[in-house]
Amino acid sequence: MTLTSTATSSPALRTGLVGYGFGGRFFHAPLLASAPGIDFLGVVTTSPDRAEQVRRETGRAVFGSLQALADAGAEAVAVSTPVTTHTALSQEALRLGLAVVCDKPFALDAASARETVELAESRGVVLTAYQNRRRDSDFLTVLDLVAGGRLGSVTRFESRFERYQPDPGPPAAGGGSLLDFGSHLVDQALVLLGPVTAVTAEQHLNDAGLDDDVFVALTHAGGARSHLWGSWRQGAPGPRFRVTGTDATYVVPGLMDVQEELLLAGESPATLGDAWGVEPEDRWGHLATGDRRETVPTVRGRWDTFYPEVAAAVRGGGPVPVDPWDAVATATVLDAARSSAASGRTVGL
Repeated sequence: MTLTSTATSSPALRTGLVGYGFGGRFFHAPLLASAPGIDFLGVVTTSPDRAEQVRRETGRAVFGSLQALADAGAEAVAVSTPVTTHTALSQEALRLGLAVVCDKPFALDAASARETVELAESRGVVLTAYQNRRRDSDFLTVLDLVAGGRLGSVTRFESRFERYQPDPGPPAAGGGSLLDFGSHLVDQALVLLGPVTAVTAEQHLNDAGLDDDVFVALTHAGGARSHLWGSWRQGAPGPRFRVTGTDATYVVPGLMDVQEELLLAGESPATLGDAWGVEPEDRWGHLATGDRRETVPTVRGRWDTFYPEVAAAVRGGGPVPVDPWDAVATATVLDAARSSAASGRTVGL
């Protein structure tokens, strides 16, 4: 599977951003500023310090509310704020008639996620979830290998977001490892292997009461299984991916997709052009069958295509990059994982 930028001759989509914390500053603002088809108007924040930072780093306007952003002519907004505010802000924006991109976690639970999607549908307003990790280089490579039959039938998908940062551990704004990491881990598993019938999970809570280490096992309707790890306290992180099929196994042994590193280093699709999202050869994964190994060039990561696709969807030129009902499905699995971890039992769906 490969993704390319979506070109459009329609007027640029006037878009704002709510929040300028870590996610807004690094994962949204640079991509909005460099996206074809997007006119990045500015940022909604009530923090004087963040407002000054926005002006200094982006040169964009600052707005004190979603209403002020809408009054300035915005047509769409990306919500990148603490998870506890996602539902309220997304619904406020939808009621203002703004198309919404809601960062993950999309909502605290499946009921809230469903309520937001139903509101968007009732008002005929575009809504999507910011699942940028679907466009990770290594995950796109997994999808390509599966589509090409290189693995045979997938029997197990192993996926990890692991690091060793026990102090301070997961930020409260993300809601803990299950919600924060799990939103991506579960979404990728559902994209690859489809609906889930059973969920088993375990978790560790730190002194702040946040889960800083989680494991989730999924049984998919087609019979395959996913084993997912998310941790801030893993001293020996495992392979990013190990995808086992009836014919071969694909392993990505080390670091995650390079796009996050590039954004944190101040790069963007605008600064790197066609070099954006290209993985160094020493980070490529390999196919393995017993003693046989074959290095597999990693597909280029394409976070840069997300916002152009949003613009095209609002203009009627294509589907949203992520169906918002997918976010409800992910939240449903995360609810079941939370219940399983608390009860010590497998939860059926």
